[in-house]
Amino acid sequence: MALSKTVIFDVRRSEPELVRALTRNPTSKNYEIKHLSDIDDQEGLRFLVPIIFFYPSCQSSTASDPVQTIRDALAKALETYYPLAGRVFEGPNRKLMIHCNNEGALFVRAEAHVKLEQLGDGLRPPFHFFEKLLADVPGSGAIIGTPILYLQVTRFICGGFSLGILLNHTVADGAGLKQFLEAVGELAKGAAAPSVPPVWSREVLNARSPPEITYVHHEFDRTLSSTDHPRNLVYPYDTFVLTSVFFGQKEIRALSNQLLQKSPISSFDMITACLWKCRTIALEPHPEDTVLISILTNVRHPRFGLSIPRGYYGNAFAYPAAISKANILCTSPLSYGVELIRKTKLELSKEYVKSVADLLVIKGRPKYVDMWNYIVSDLRRLEMDKVDLGWGNARFGGIPWATPTISFYSSYRENGEGEGVVVPISLPAMAMEKFQYEMKKMTRESISKV
Repeated sequence: MALSKTVIFDVRRSEPELVRALTRNPTSKNYEIKHLSDIDDQEGLRFLVPIIFFYPSCQSSTASDPVQTIRDALAKALETYYPLAGRVFEGPNRKLMIHCNNEGALFVRAEAHVKLEQLGDGLRPPFHFFEKLLADVPGSGAIIGTPILYLQVTRFICGGFSLGILLNHTVADGAGLKQFLEAVGELAKGAAAPSVPPVWSREVLNARSPPEITYVHHEFDRTLSSTDHPRNLVYPYDTFVLTSVFFGQKEIRALSNQLLQKSPISSFDMITACLWKCRTIALEPHPEDTVLISILTNVRHPRFGLSIPRGYYGNAFAYPAAISKANILCTSPLSYGVELIRKTKLELSKEYVKSVADLLVIKGRPKYVDMWNYIVSDLRRLEMDKVDLGWGNARFGGIPWATPTISFYSSYRENGEGEGVVVPISLPAMAMEKFQYEMKKMTRESISKV
């Protein structure tokens, strides 16, 4: 059931307040400057990323007011995560640092005059009302000299609530934010301190001295779009529309039936190859244009050998890119894209990540390639919906949003379809119909190998 057109989704916000760590002050020894890593401060992360959690009413919760409970736990969490109460500034050579001045995280109390269940299928990303559940940020969402965290807790009349967050992405990634929110949840439930102490240690992902680029990094290579017949992906921003694609068991089975490989293939590889192909067909690049798919990968795992300590909450990922000529990708079997994605994932190593950090320093912290690049980030293993703030698991926890370049995968239970993967995607309106047509062809169970 979708949100009824007769339901007025009215959200009333209080005046924002700055929540500070209670035991820290500008005269303490912790009034310091902390450097972000060379992975953190790249151009492509200099924005506010939205994250939303929905919690139904929970009779077993010992706390009656989620707004005050979360606000108080936030103040306690900022005592150990004190850089998050500071402000980012830019130093020489565009190096980002944090002034740990305890100016505070921005916090908003809000009331929504609907029941959570009235939103129905509106809880499937993308949420067309999600901006009402996020703190109102004046201006252009600048990340310099502004709060690192914006939080809004919105109570629904049924007793459920949402937690909407805007995070300065240069300071933390999804895994880091989840770690922080778990600390907030532990403190909200009465813990004296977080079970996982936060670790800064940003130097582990800094460039080497001297820096040396040892890999080909297609994700930063702007020469790839230089063809004799370039067709730039340039559409007015207001022509883009958001939709989402759901991959349940039926859709995954349809994709699997198309594959030529006999070895097991992950659902991520199949979904990503499918989206890359359908998106490229819909956008109609020149046949000789080079198109990219960038695979954002968490590198905390010991197999990467980066010695990232437990408790590290900075950005710890890379996004190596597979490339193809557009006409080859669009006319080849799905197996072609799957194999490119698998090979690209295997390239990722300690040396690859160090080479990325070195490239960012050598080339002035550039942004990833925009032209014909599609970046995907799989949030399912983070299990954001299991962040317990005292009211149990969230009905949904994740990023309800996509940009023209980036999509995020989240777990989702579709009514009547069971557990699956939901992927928001942003495309020009003129390309969306063709994309949806191609997706239907690709995910029909009776489809032949294409």
